[in-house]
Amino acid sequence: MRLTRGWSIFLTLVGVWTWVIWPRFAVAIWNDPRAWAGGVVGQGAPTSFLWVHALLIAASLAIGTTVGILGIRAWRATRQPE
Repeated sequence: MRLTRGWSIFLTLVGVWTWVIWPRFAVAIWNDPRAWAGGVVGQGAPTSFLWVHALLIAASLAIGTTVGILGIRAWRATRQPE
């Protein structure tokens, strides 16, 4: 199956977008007092709030990376003669 260049670019941009957005969200979660049992950033044990968001961030980065790689591979396939 070959994708068009438009879809290849779209998938690649989704991968890039994932790496732009989610690390910033990770920093925001880390700096949220709800992420720490002590109520102060970095003090006390991590709460389930932090762990759930860390899992969501990791899954999103993995999916975004996969989509981006597929987009790059699809782009390269459009450049090759059939």
